[in-house]
Amino acid sequence: MALETFHDVLAFVQVVRAGSFTRAAAVLGVSPSALSHAVRGLETRLGVRLLTRTTRRMATTEAGERLFNSVAPRFDDIDAEVAAVKELRDKPAGTIRITAAEHAANSVLWPKLSRAMGGYPDIKIEIAVDYSMSDIVSQRYDAGVRMGDQVAKDMIAVRIGPDLRIAVVGAPAYFAGRSQPVSPQDLAAHDCISLRLPHGGMLAWDFEKDGQTVKFRVSGQWVFNNSSSILRAALAGCGLAFVPEDMAQAHIAAGKLVRVLEDWCAPYPGYHLYYPSRRQSSRALAVVVDVLRHRG
Repeated sequence: MALETFHDVLAFVQVVRAGSFTRAAAVLGVSPSALSHAVRGLETRLGVRLLTRTTRRMATTEAGERLFNSVAPRFDDIDAEVAAVKELRDKPAGTIRITAAEHAANSVLWPKLSRAMGGYPDIKIEIAVDYSMSDIVSQRYDAGVRMGDQVAKDMIAVRIGPDLRIAVVGAPAYFAGRSQPVSPQDLAAHDCISLRLPHGGMLAWDFEKDGQTVKFRVSGQWVFNNSSSILRAALAGCGLAFVPEDMAQAHIAAGKLVRVLEDWCAPYPGYHLYYPSRRQSSRALAVVVDVLRHRG
């Protein structure tokens, strides 16, 4: 491939990823007009239109979509290998980007990494709090965090925390004049505080007892998109919350929350860090994996 074509293909990939010539130009450190010229030159040499442009939007054509899907992962592989070579120095270095839900970020990632990363000043950590089960490859994360049974088979998974349990809790003021639920079906008569997921749906409350599993769709006045706000609303007496056990334990011990349905809340696989096998060569990632590894 001619060097000019290589540069123009790279420009095309960046434009598609950024969604506009202006944003791609900022990433590459060139002018939008230079990028536009590069993409038009590539289209001329290939003899096909790769992008459709209007005053309001830009989109790939069928040929453009095929080219992007084919070459973009190869540029990612090149970036990964270059980064790995750079890290063949005395000290691990580089930026490690991790996506995780709020509870995993607060209960596992931050406590472990904050204690250890002082010894690795050349490693930068970026944690993105996200409930959407992101595709770490397409979104260019180095690793993600999921429950053990949610990790795809083609990923390397490392356990980073113990088994977890959920707690269903409400404030004493909420239960004044209300009977406590003794089975998941009883939740139909209660105000339950829901978690809104990124795709728009609500998190179902999962229960298990004596081999019986129940997935219950709750309803109530309040909906939030993070566990901290749900716990705060429960403490204020706004309804029942479905939160990780460790978030509620201190409040239960202090009498600020009452736990119900405990016999229906079975342990489930804890958090695992997962990443593609092609990232194994990163020394910085190897350090992060070792720090996070569960040894309990």
